[in-house]
Formats: sequence, structure tokens, C-alpha cells
Amino acid sequence: MTLLGLSTRTEILVGAEGVARLRRAHVLLAGLGGVGGFAAEALGRAGIGHLTLVDHDVVAPTDLNRQLAATGDTMEQKKLTVIGQRLAAINPHCRLELVDQFLTPSSIPELLDATRPDWVIDAIDSLNSKVGLLAMARDRELPIASSMGAGGRLDPTRLVVGDLMDSTICPLAREVRRRLHRRGYARGIVAVWSTETPAPPLAPEPTPRGRPRAVNGTISYLPALFGMTLAGIVIRDLLSSAIREVERS
Repeated sequence: MTLLGLSTRTEILVGAEGVARLRRAHVLLAGLGGVGGFAAEALGRAGIGHLTLVDHDVVAPTDLNRQLAATGDTMEQKKLTVIGQRLAAINPHCRLELVDQFLTPSSIPELLDATRPDWVIDAIDSLNSKVGLLAMARDRELPIASSMGAGGRLDPTRLVVGDLMDSTICPLAREVRRRLHRRGYARGIVAVWSTETPAPPLAPEPTPRGRPRAVNGTISYLPALFGMTLAGIVIRDLLSSAIREVERS
């Protein structure tokens, strides 16, 4: 497959300079579950030239209803490996950096300082890691787009894109806002959330790391929609940067 084959339809829409700008871009995506897997594929198919993907998890049977990496043939495989192989087959010209790591607040600074991406996408579940990534990206003036809760919901028309500090209804967004406020952060983080009141989860269950977590019900399309929306936010901004570059030249 040639690069031309990948970009032909995209170039009709965004022009040659838009395709070139996407090819020059570097996006770091943390989390390859129900949201992040679809975000990764959208970025790869759009022709992003450099992707740093971060995940530590393996495919499990309970992922089959919503996660791109999950099939009957990929059980117990690393999501990072499955998604990496898929993207390499879709866009072999993309430079893929696969980081097999559970992000912690202590490991995030080194990752961001080593990669210095044009954009960061947060699609991780761990609350401490999520808040740490958001805060440390803001400290470095790296644009970041974050997924709030996609579980427990059915209505695709209730998605909202906006500043995280304007989010409503979503319990995860409320807790993320609270923790960021406590650390002195205000506006400037793009988020995707739902205004649908989530259905109650099952009682918390033990996890391999950290405290027991509640188990949310999920549906096939909602996490995917969150992920595609995050990718769209980033791609549109990168294309806007290309327009600004042309206007300055």
C-alpha cells in the first residue's frame, strides 16, 4: 500500500497541506481500551505520522462488547500489541512508539518530557493517573483532550465537547474537576463527557492494581464514539494549525 492510497480521500477533504500537517504531527495516546482503541485507529487512518501509544493491559472476555482490540483470537494478548499491529497494517508509514507501561503520577513527567508530542489524548481509567496526566500536560503547555465516563450510558446524542470545568452530570468529571481545583488548575483542558445520568454500577471488585473499582455496564457504540470524538478534536486542531501556517507564509 502506498501513502497516496491512504491519503487520497482525506486530501479531497483537507487538501495537500492538511495531509502534510497530519503526517508531521505527533500524538501521544494513553489508554487503549474501549475509548482509546478507536481513537488510535481514527488517528492512524487520518494519516498521523507519529503515534506514541501507552497501555499495560491485556484483552479479556469482558472487553468483547466494546473494545477494538478484543476478538476471540486476541484473548490475553497485550492491547498495545494488537492495536500496534493493526495500525501498522493500516498505515505502515506511521512511526509507532509502543510504551508498555501502567502510567503513574511519578512516571508521567519522564514520558511527556521524552516524547514532547503535539497533542496528548487521555483515555485512561485510573483516576490518579488521569489527573496526573492532565496536570502535567498543562504544566508543559501541551494541549490535551480527555475522556470522561463512557460507561453506564446508552444515548449517543448526549455527548458534549467543551472545557472540562464546564462539564456537568458526569460523576467522573466532577471528581477530576475537584482534584484539579485542589491542585490549583482551572480552565484549559478539552474534555468529552455525557450529560446522560449513568446507570448504577455493580459493587466494587478487586483489581490487579490499586483499590477495588466499581464495574460499569457498557454498550458497543458509546466508548467508540468517545474515542472517535477525541481523535476528531485533535485532527481538527492540527488542520487548523496547517491553515495558520499557510496564512503566515
